[in-house]
Amino acid sequence: MKLQELLRDLPGVKVEGATDKEILNIEFDSRKAGRESLFVAVKGVNADGHDFIEKAIKNGAEVIVAERIMEKRDPKVTWIIVGNSAAALGRLAAAFYGHPSKKLKLVGVTGTNGKTTVATLLYRLFSDMGYKTGLLSTIENKIGAMVLDATHTTPDAVALNALLSEMVEAGCDYAFMEVSSHAIWQSRIAGVTFTGAIFTNLTHDHLDYHKTFKAYIEAKKKFFDDLPKSAFALVNVDDKRGNVMVQNTAAKIYRYSLHNLVDFKAKIIENSLKGLHLELDNTEFFSRLIGDFNAYNLLAVYGTARLLGFDKLEVMQALSNLKTAEGRFDYVMDEKGDRIGIVDYAHTPDALEKVLHTIFELRQNDVKIITVFGCGGDRDRTKRPKMAKVAADYSDQVILTSDNPRSEEPAAIIREMEEGLPAYGKHKALSIEDRKNAIKTACRLAQKGDIVLIAGKGHEKYQEIKGVKYPFDDKKILKEAFMDF
Repeated sequence: MKLQELLRDLPGVKVEGATDKEILNIEFDSRKAGRESLFVAVKGVNADGHDFIEKAIKNGAEVIVAERIMEKRDPKVTWIIVGNSAAALGRLAAAFYGHPSKKLKLVGVTGTNGKTTVATLLYRLFSDMGYKTGLLSTIENKIGAMVLDATHTTPDAVALNALLSEMVEAGCDYAFMEVSSHAIWQSRIAGVTFTGAIFTNLTHDHLDYHKTFKAYIEAKKKFFDDLPKSAFALVNVDDKRGNVMVQNTAAKIYRYSLHNLVDFKAKIIENSLKGLHLELDNTEFFSRLIGDFNAYNLLAVYGTARLLGFDKLEVMQALSNLKTAEGRFDYVMDEKGDRIGIVDYAHTPDALEKVLHTIFELRQNDVKIITVFGCGGDRDRTKRPKMAKVAADYSDQVILTSDNPRSEEPAAIIREMEEGLPAYGKHKALSIEDRKNAIKTACRLAQKGDIVLIAGKGHEKYQEIKGVKYPFDDKKILKEAFMDF
């Protein structure tokens, strides 16, 4: 593609040099730049791409997109000066791949909790209704039935548009993607056109990155602020920040709730460990999913399908057959069926409380709840004592352990977690650094009928320690431990 064609998506920028050059690829990593590459210098959290411009040129880059220009310049190199290079990267990537998002019905899901479940359920729903569908999620990326590994909640701008382009080429009609606060703030979705956007909920998370809760709210809200008039915005108004999200959106606003008369309303008739019995849109509905939080997830999925033009009964019929996403309230039974194991990704105080509250409400009186969880290293430290208190409030036995300690010492993380244990919770808490041993101990302690919750990792298949990701699967280890004890 010619540079001058790409520049149509960057009107009003300063250009110095020839624009008739052929562009074979777009890079923001100087190490990957080569002949006929366009290199975008993006200022990141830990590094500034402007510091690597010379390296990109040495590697063969012939076009540089940056927020500032070098004093000494090679006349063979074309410079494009922009106000925000991260946003420019997104727009250029979209143009380079032929604006694939405009050729799909693309819906983004944002919020602290529920993103993966809602996006995955939408993917499964539309696939079951006979449509070739794409999925971009924390767990996996999918193009129809083809599965691709996912490394981030939202890919970088180039990878994102490449994936969307593959979906278009494969004949996908719909695509559903998680949209993280990082991706919004870092302009990874700049240049992407959304048919719709969903807001699930908002609680304290990612303060290691955003620093303040206000900044976190602003990041999420920006997603809705940037929606076009043609899009819809579907928000959970039982979360007090639901209406805040759509204060300044141009999109058509729709709301969903379990407690208010709004566009999409549901009422829980019965909630048990067998599933949910709901009154949804004035019609009784059954689902194998469990818990209040899944009632919200189902409502968001139902509302989205209806807004995309599908018939009520067709949607309900397909929705009733759906299973939960991997690592989200994921059931594991021991061989005799005596004990119940649950693996869940809950890694925030709010998510952990929702899962434990559901288990607490649904268990029989004499059933004990044993909770195993840890807190991630190099992440928001304020969550650690809060999560310990939540676990102590709802559990009969708590085992504090490791969960991706990264560069931190597991013992130090656990000590910060222990600070949140109330006096009434200290006697029922154990600290076991080794996560595998912690899970085994929980299974050894569990008696007939007891429920063992393994929280924090969910779908993840690794334990990250000192920069190395070691194979680790909560669900597999839980199954093995049930067999051993």
